[in-house]
Amino acid sequence: MEKTGAIDNYNARIKRVVITKEEIAEAIAKAGKEIDKLYDGRPILLVSILKGAFVFMADLCRAVSVPCEIGFMCAKSYYNGTVSTGVVKITMDLEQDISGYHVVIVEDIIDTGRTLNDVVKMLKQRNPLSLSVFTLLDKPSRRLVDFNADYALFTIPDFFVIGYGLDCGEIYRNLPYIAEYEENK
Repeated sequence: MEKTGAIDNYNARIKRVVITKEEIAEAIAKAGKEIDKLYDGRPILLVSILKGAFVFMADLCRAVSVPCEIGFMCAKSYYNGTVSTGVVKITMDLEQDISGYHVVIVEDIIDTGRTLNDVVKMLKQRNPLSLSVFTLLDKPSRRLVDFNADYALFTIPDFFVIGYGLDCGEIYRNLPYIAEYEENK
């Protein structure tokens, strides 16, 4: 996608709001309580998968009351388009030794499942005390591997979404809501 064309049609490519900022805030508060209940005061390491999950991570870490540290990984299979390449590449790894942590992976969206499947396998080999996955969005109709999150805030049908950290060609991450992306404008 050419940047100039995308920027010129910025608002026209926002087809419709799918999940409002209020709905997101309510779901995150509920997820924070679920994490508090699951870990019952035990410290956790929240691991954000960059770039898409950074907004979700920021809000989720403020919604939990258990002691938490944060870490970041960058794993990608989308490179400027709206279709996964099928090749998962870890471009930034955790700096922490996770063997003494209850790890909660914070993801923006699970689509084919390949990225998270690979990340979870890799992190399990590092012997965390426990490992769970909390995803903002789940798109099970697109799953190509047998993978499910432990907790999904929203399940959506098969269309490309932007906003609240999710992008198309690196833009739209700043939208405070989740919107359907209009590819044909």
